[in-house]
Amino acid sequence: MAFDVVIRGGTVVDGTGAPPKKADIGITGKRIATIGDIPATGSETAKTIDANGLHISPGFIDVHSHADAALLTDGQHASGIRQGVTTEIISPDGLTLAPLSPENYKMYSWYLSGILGIAPQDIDMSSIEAARKNYHHKTSCNVAIFAGHGPIRLEAAGMNDVPLTGDRLNAAQTLLRESLEQGAVGFATGLSYYPNSWSDTDELCALMEVAREFDRPMSIHLRNHNKDRAFGDGGVPEALEVARRTGTKLHFEHFRTDAKSAGQVDQIMEPIDKAKSEGLDITLETYPYPVGSSFPQAFFPGYFHEGGPEEMLRTLNDEDKRAELIRRMSEISYTAPAGNVWTHINSEKNKHLEGWLFDDVATEWGVSVEEMMARMMAEEALACGMRVAPPGNVTIWRQVEEDIMQLMARPDYMVGSDSIPVGGMPHPRAYGCFVRMVGRLRRRYYYPLEQVVQRMTQNPAERFGLTDRGVIAEGKFADLVIFDEQKITDRSSFEDPKVHPEGVPHVLVNGKLAVENEAVTGELAGQAIP
Repeated sequence: MAFDVVIRGGTVVDGTGAPPKKADIGITGKRIATIGDIPATGSETAKTIDANGLHISPGFIDVHSHADAALLTDGQHASGIRQGVTTEIISPDGLTLAPLSPENYKMYSWYLSGILGIAPQDIDMSSIEAARKNYHHKTSCNVAIFAGHGPIRLEAAGMNDVPLTGDRLNAAQTLLRESLEQGAVGFATGLSYYPNSWSDTDELCALMEVAREFDRPMSIHLRNHNKDRAFGDGGVPEALEVARRTGTKLHFEHFRTDAKSAGQVDQIMEPIDKAKSEGLDITLETYPYPVGSSFPQAFFPGYFHEGGPEEMLRTLNDEDKRAELIRRMSEISYTAPAGNVWTHINSEKNKHLEGWLFDDVATEWGVSVEEMMARMMAEEALACGMRVAPPGNVTIWRQVEEDIMQLMARPDYMVGSDSIPVGGMPHPRAYGCFVRMVGRLRRRYYYPLEQVVQRMTQNPAERFGLTDRGVIAEGKFADLVIFDEQKITDRSSFEDPKVHPEGVPHVLVNGKLAVENEAVTGELAGQAIP
């Protein structure tokens, strides 16, 4: 048999959870042709990779990536591909760029610039089908897309706090159905964000009735805005209620302990395990850090977002309206802005403040933290992002990491980096999430390699219907990571985040080398999938 690539002498971790085994892998075109002992005779013309002393696993699948715009501006996407992430599922939280009319695309890409960065303006994102074409064979990794609640609601009702009923609901359901027909891998919503958070539980159920036709899950960032509109005051009870009413699959985004709940894995999982015992089909994801990242819009109540960026800036630039806005921040149960760090500031005027604690900038400017944040948003026309500062107590930090690995031992978990790969000081998860999990934390807490790999590969492929991916087997796509299981580790940190990992010499996507000898190759073999 003729091969294009032969990987020799490696130890294969096939993604199923089976014990590792020594084997050669022969690749023809985009797929794995043979696994076993490949003789030298007959394969002389193949590209040969020496994997002696290394492990080979399926490419890692990131089920929660905010690289929507980053992949459009730099398809090489070194921050992800050098970790071994061969598939990015974009549009989590319902924050995304399609399907949107040209007018709404211009408005919503501006609104999201603090979390997605500056997106190209001259592209067609009017449907999931059109969006997929903007990524297909233009990225180093494969790209799958959720149907996002934000664009769907925006197209049906505008940036307005109105209920989705009647014609508006019919329009939203039609757009969701079209998106799923065109290859969206599920429905995603984030109920800290707008226009998503103007929904109620009935709206989520009506949309998931459509997703049920396609057997696709709801990926949900739990509600902490407009909780009076939600079953059970939002949060986990609302998500479970949607699954119960509609009989649909449910996926919890970034579900883990934090500094306040460290050590309480059993408590946070109790309602979910109870629901699973009743027959609900539930999966979850996590990332291996004690704090998260977002953009400042999440701190403000719903009325502020109506009308979109132009109206928001009018409020921010009006002293009286800004003061009222700050007073009304207490209407939501989101965390306070103090203790956050600027990760992304678009203008040269303020860019030097990337990496500064909100509190320190506020002191420098002689105003409150809330006033500083509002002024920064106004000066940057919303194009700024933030993350939480990690806890100073190392014991709490380590406990959260131990909790995360305990969650990863569950068969219903997978990994979503929640990567926001924009700005000068991004959260380190953008460059280190997967290698931190499979390297540093796996070794620290003595978890089996095959178990951790299975959670990063087969679990997400099966949950989101990624055909012929997530395992190493003959006939499957050749998305492969070759790594040193003793040396693989993250080097990205909170103070120096844009640093690539070590111990991942080679990455293949659809049979092509995207990373060779720990350097990106320029190969853009990624496909729009499934």
